[in-house]
Amino acid sequence: MSYRRPVPLWWWLHKRTYFVFVMRELSSIFIAWLVLYLLLFVRAVGRGEAAYQDFLDDAASPWLVTLNVIAFAFIVLHTITWFSLTPQAMVVRVRGHRVPGIAIIAGQYAALAAVTAFVAWLVLS
Repeated sequence: MSYRRPVPLWWWLHKRTYFVFVMRELSSIFIAWLVLYLLLFVRAVGRGEAAYQDFLDDAASPWLVTLNVIAFAFIVLHTITWFSLTPQAMVVRVRGHRVPGIAIIAGQYAALAAVTAFVAWLVLS
């Protein structure tokens, strides 16, 4: 039988890369929360004015605002780390040459900006 040294519970706090990895994995919980929250929002809108107003009243509670701010921070972390990892997970070739990773990342941010602008235009106009 070989000896296996026990791994400490907080091993991921020793290096920044480990910490970011664990936080990125933890962000999936907040992604799931966002999906659930948006589904509840759509359901409230579909049920009429009173249900929509109740949803808005609940959404204004301090604990829910705090939860959503924390979730937003994790969603931003998830997006940034995902965009940064894409060139390593997906090799794009154009005319036999590999597209530089920075071009793939820039394309993702440009698409994100375009979609954000479109949604803002829909909501605000």
